[in-house]
Amino acid sequence: MKSTRLRAAVISALIFLVFISIWTLATLPTTAPVTGQDAEYAALMGGGTEKSEGFTTPLTVGKAFVKFLSDPFYVKGPNDKGIGIQLAYSLARVGVGFLLAMVVAVPLGFVIGRSKMMTLALDPYIQVLKPISPLAWMPLALYTLKDSGTSAIFVIFICSIWPMLINTAFGVASVRHEWINVARTREVNPLRKAFLVILPAAAPTILTGMRISMGIAWLVIVAAEMLVGGTGIGYFVWNEWNNLSLPNVIFAVVMIGLVGMGLDMIFGTLQKLLSYRE
Repeated sequence: MKSTRLRAAVISALIFLVFISIWTLATLPTTAPVTGQDAEYAALMGGGTEKSEGFTTPLTVGKAFVKFLSDPFYVKGPNDKGIGIQLAYSLARVGVGFLLAMVVAVPLGFVIGRSKMMTLALDPYIQVLKPISPLAWMPLALYTLKDSGTSAIFVIFICSIWPMLINTAFGVASVRHEWINVARTREVNPLRKAFLVILPAAAPTILTGMRISMGIAWLVIVAAEMLVGGTGIGYFVWNEWNNLSLPNVIFAVVMIGLVGMGLDMIFGTLQKLLSYRE
């Protein structure tokens, strides 16, 4: 197992080095030939003019990493805050929206999973609302709630609730009937049966839904903050793009990916802890 992980790490490192090498070669500056009256000026300036048109270089992006990570919590104005502060705003919004979705999705999913009638009654609404893009929800949220921060939280809530809801309903409905029959035989009251039998048995499936929902929530917050502005990693990306600072945009994109990976790893660890073999 350790040797497999070591080989996988080596392959990942090689892929990264190949990617950086190709990127470096593709962004090497070119020397434009000069003729005529420009020859004397070119000779004085070193024999030619270098052009660095096109995509930014890995070195420039590396400098952006050093710049922002060396002081991640600076505040130089209402629209100029460090990357640590921007990520904190985004994580706070994601956390609130995700918790609201969990408070609604788990109980409702439990009811749907235990009742065939509720499944048939609510499934059309779930199927209609589930595919709606967060960008479609944002104008309605801004018009109704009249607050950009609250609107972003609502969009996270409405977009991240569906995987949690569906997985909870599926997990509850898939609990083995033998276990439920044993609880019924021992005359366990419904509340104890829910918390001691059904939910623990459905926990791995519910955690899978939460894991998917958290990924969606982190995707949604970037798009939402680009529209509402003010603070957050999405606003940071949009602001740097408006400043035509491509290295800073790439830095923010990498940070979004790293934070998303960290969130996924947390839920993956919880999923392993709660998984079981029958």
